[in-house]
Amino acid sequence: MSPALAAGLQIAVVLAVLAVLYVPVGDYMARVYESRRDLRVESVLYRLCRINPHTEQTWYGYAGSVLGFSMAGVLFLYVLQRIQGVLPLSGDLSGVSPAVAFNTAVSFVTNTNWQSYAPETTMSNLTQPVGLAVQNFVSAAVGMAVAVALIRGFVRVSRGGEIGNFWVDLTRGSLRILLPFSFVIALILLSQGVIQSFHTGFESTGLDGNSVTNALAPVASQEAIKELGTNGGGILAANSAHPFENPTPVSNVVEILAILLIPVTLTRTFGTMVGDRKQGLTLLAVMGVLWGSLLAVTLAAESGQRGVAATAAGAMMEGKEVRFGIPSTTLFAVSTTGTSTGAVNSAHDSLSPLGGGAVLLNMLLGEIAPGGVGTGLYGILVLALIAVFVGGLLVGRTPEYLGKKLRQREITLAALSVLVMPALVLIGTGITVILSSTTGFQGNGGDPGTPGSIHGFSEVLYAFASASNNNGSAFGGLTVTSDWFQSALGLCMLFGRFLPIIFVLALAGSLASQKKTAAGAGTLPTAGPMFTGLLTGTVVLVAALTFFPALALGPIAEALQ
Repeated sequence: MSPALAAGLQIAVVLAVLAVLYVPVGDYMARVYESRRDLRVESVLYRLCRINPHTEQTWYGYAGSVLGFSMAGVLFLYVLQRIQGVLPLSGDLSGVSPAVAFNTAVSFVTNTNWQSYAPETTMSNLTQPVGLAVQNFVSAAVGMAVAVALIRGFVRVSRGGEIGNFWVDLTRGSLRILLPFSFVIALILLSQGVIQSFHTGFESTGLDGNSVTNALAPVASQEAIKELGTNGGGILAANSAHPFENPTPVSNVVEILAILLIPVTLTRTFGTMVGDRKQGLTLLAVMGVLWGSLLAVTLAAESGQRGVAATAAGAMMEGKEVRFGIPSTTLFAVSTTGTSTGAVNSAHDSLSPLGGGAVLLNMLLGEIAPGGVGTGLYGILVLALIAVFVGGLLVGRTPEYLGKKLRQREITLAALSVLVMPALVLIGTGITVILSSTTGFQGNGGDPGTPGSIHGFSEVLYAFASASNNNGSAFGGLTVTSDWFQSALGLCMLFGRFLPIIFVLALAGSLASQKKTAAGAGTLPTAGPMFTGLLTGTVVLVAALTFFPALALGPIAEALQ
């Protein structure tokens, strides 16, 4: 089968399954967050935690709950890593060093799952499920809760600007959506040969005749939520390229579907909750155009390379699993960088300059194609408000979106939310490159001025883009174990996650306190092909103006060499 045909078949399967699940899953999630009834297990949890599920929160209270819960998660995960050596299921592993423990705790709580360590030799089989996997669930549920709070801002009219109850949204997202979906996906992965074991490893004889220790872990259960929650942290160092995590082409397609499922169907949830499903389809169309365009560029770049690692057909196979090939690799790479997942089934550092630049641009667009669980939806909604503002200037009317006026306060909050990520990426990259002798960056295998350092710059840019967008994937040629990278990337993860959340929740509260206005003859329509083009252009224009100089110094320059 030709690469083009194989790619087309896999893309068709993924799109067909998503199309079938789009309506039922999207409407189910809308019912979950709009329901007035609590499950029995939820009621028990509320009583134990002394939570009144019928109390509504303003954006201040909602944001305070998000921050308090997340910071408690950082502290718990940090302590768990530091003392794991004296806990059960640790084998001969000791406690994690302070710098790595801090970086990892922040990484998993912010849904980034950046890993500067080898999981097999660092994290125990207790730390993995009790610490890391639990954060995979709740960090994803936090993102979904914030997205739903913003939707309520468009739907509700309340004098106090109440946008829901964070604790209820967190509980329902975890128990009613993520947990049952993950259970089904884990069973499918088990059927494909993904391992599930609490043993630390087993001995085998390698091809050279020497004894080899193979690491084991409860992989299937964690692999499911790793992809479904757009987390991405590997249970094993090779991540989804490891045959224990992703053994077959079928498991590969299942994992890609898990990555895309909730971000895509949340657009249906949005349309259902606001009472206009065309609005959700418009957002989905923008996501689809961006995702499809970058997939086409990456597939063309990786299929047309020639060199020592190329096949007879010209496809670059360096850094790729032969059981997946070019089509599955590019489909996975574009999906994972477009959804803030960070899981990989290949070495992104081995992608061609154009292919690596495309997946880097996928993150620099703001992780909205289709974005992370919850984060993608509220990210593209913020950009939609900016697009409406631009359109309002063109037609000479006060901009409105879903019956809510976009005044100075709303546009300021939207702009601040959009500007956080570029500031973190560009400042972090600039400091690292300028202070290379103290930050630990030494170009690509030497001094930054040596030939090949263009790729070294791309590696640093990719690292800060990944951390600031809470993605977690990396160009693996860059060593990030120094104190500078551990702390700088950790701070980028924190600010890149929680500053936009604060601005988005403040925006939701401001919108909820407004009365709805009837659309007039001059109101810009926000559903249909015209707004799809306007929003797509806004996304591309913002990214192009912000990051073109940096991209020109890295991937573009490397591709032109």
